[in-house]
Amino acid sequence: MALAEMDAVYRMAMHLSRHPDEASDLMQETYLKAFKAEGRFQLGEKGVRPWLFKILHNTFYTRYQKKKREPTIPDEYIHESTPSEVDAPPPAWDLEHMDWQQVDDRLKQAIDELPDQYREVLLLWAVEGLKYREVGEVLDVPLGTVMSRLYRARGILSEKLAGLAEEQGIAVN
Repeated sequence: MALAEMDAVYRMAMHLSRHPDEASDLMQETYLKAFKAEGRFQLGEKGVRPWLFKILHNTFYTRYQKKKREPTIPDEYIHESTPSEVDAPPPAWDLEHMDWQQVDDRLKQAIDELPDQYREVLLLWAVEGLKYREVGEVLDVPLGTVMSRLYRARGILSEKLAGLAEEQGIAVN
């Protein structure tokens, strides 16, 4: 079993629950379920990481009995992506060496204030390094929903962080 993924699973549990004790419980339950199902599940080429995130996601939403997680996203928010964009690798960073204390508090706050469905997609894609299709599998949503949620999350962050971008000399389109 991939114990090397524990930090990533805990980090995502923390983003979902927003409470350290609850995140620890979610991580433990995720690994317990993974150990129990290990012999029955074929990981294939995708590896264990998306599988663990799927278990975590399902555990989180089952705990809070969110059968219906969201209303339908209006068509105006659907972002048309090219096939190359869908299969392109995400912009994952080396999180083991990233110093989160150095990340601007405005960025942290803007991410924390995103609606849950947008924040989760953004973090799975941008921070945990999953591809669009893998994010869809983890969250059990269609590829178009992943793309529209990511598009909306980026838009919200762009609006909230325009001042920070200007301070850092980053051109905003």
